[in-house]
Amino acid sequence: TTRNGLPCDGIFALVEDDAQSLWVYARCGLIKLDAAQLKSWWQNPEATVKYELFDTSDGVFPGLTPLKPQAVKASDGRLWFVNGRSLQMIEPRHLQGNALPPPVQIEGVIADHQGYGSQPSVRLPARSRDVEIDYTALSFMAPQKVRFRYKLEGHDDDWQDAGPRRQAFYSDLGPGNYRFRVLACNNDGVWNEAGAFLEFSVLPAYYQTAWFRLLCVLISLALLWAFYRFRVQQLERQFAIALDARVAERTRIARELHDTLLQALHGLMFQFQAVRNLLPRRPDDAMRLLDNAIDDTEKALAASRDTIHDLRSEPIARGDIGEALAAIGKQLASSGDSTSELPAFDLVEEGERRALCPSVNDEVCRIGVEVLRNAFHHARARRIEAEVRYGSHFFRLRIRDDGQGIDPKVLQDGGIAGHFGLRGVRERAERIGAQLDFWTEVGAGTEVQLAVPSAIAYENPPEAGTKLFRKKDEKACKAPLS
Repeated sequence: TTRNGLPCDGIFALVEDDAQSLWVYARCGLIKLDAAQLKSWWQNPEATVKYELFDTSDGVFPGLTPLKPQAVKASDGRLWFVNGRSLQMIEPRHLQGNALPPPVQIEGVIADHQGYGSQPSVRLPARSRDVEIDYTALSFMAPQKVRFRYKLEGHDDDWQDAGPRRQAFYSDLGPGNYRFRVLACNNDGVWNEAGAFLEFSVLPAYYQTAWFRLLCVLISLALLWAFYRFRVQQLERQFAIALDARVAERTRIARELHDTLLQALHGLMFQFQAVRNLLPRRPDDAMRLLDNAIDDTEKALAASRDTIHDLRSEPIARGDIGEALAAIGKQLASSGDSTSELPAFDLVEEGERRALCPSVNDEVCRIGVEVLRNAFHHARARRIEAEVRYGSHFFRLRIRDDGQGIDPKVLQDGGIAGHFGLRGVRERAERIGAQLDFWTEVGAGTEVQLAVPSAIAYENPPEAGTKLFRKKDEKACKAPLS
């Protein structure tokens, strides 16, 4: 059967010739099996056998008939076969094999429906998509049984079995040089191993050339260099802005320290002079003035200590702003006079926590420290509350108290003469592009709100992921200088 390599199933008759070869009268024609092949199959029913086929091209017309037998061997060695239409005869002794290998010829190349002949070194235009190579082999005994195999060197890894087909098709040839080889065999399986070959090339398009690739590499390197220079300049500009901001901040603190100490020392000098004048004649009044001078000295020392702490401190909050404000509020509450009633402090957080830019984080925390310090030291409040809200459009910080409030004239003038806390808070808010608002009334407390746009406040703003390059405010996301 076909499991053993036969060309078809459906066997009508079997008959042996004088050479003990088996002739199989089958549906697809007359099959000849040599005695050696028959013996091999007899020993191993799963073996694959070699055969010789005679079909309609050789004059065999197989078919089924009710006559018995359908195949016989005559006394002269001829084999006779009968079907429902005709009587057929073959004489095995007079059969001659075809030992002549068929000469092979390549007829031409067709690319995108344009013929290019078969001259040596055919050059096909760039971006040729549909390439057809026509070939043939000459065999007059059974031309329809000629079989081919071909290989395109530079494209095919192995030989392609084309059967009787006389065309090879390619649709994905890139630019380069190719060599097409084709072999053929006759009806008896005799191969022409020399075959024929054709060399051709496909020209490259401009974007497939080496100079274009080199140009692309150079352009890419130039863009990388330009991006690198742009990034360096951006970092230099941010560094300069941060340095200017830090220098301005420290200049302001130094000026405040100078003015505070100078004013305090002048006042103490006058008080000590008054004590010296009153001490011989009015010692009680002198002692009272001396106590006042001591109190003023303690206040001046406290103010100077706070100012020096601001001058020497590193960025206050490197992590979560809420935790930093809670720690600062607790520290301020515990540093008050134990004989006085301390205000209650609460911290409220709303929204999902997000990381703030380092510079914004530092400035917001310093603003919160200044506002909380004023509330604890000057508001005379019973309750102080800080609210941190992480919004999608703004980051907000609110600090409110129920103390004595701030004189509207003080807010209008930008602070008390000789004091720079309120002015410094406004400068910090302006430096990071934030909006600072005060709501206060004498005897009804104070509320301070700081609103920073999300594009400036957060390291990863909600809309930042949709843009390849995002130009943020130059005051945002700069690492503060220590």
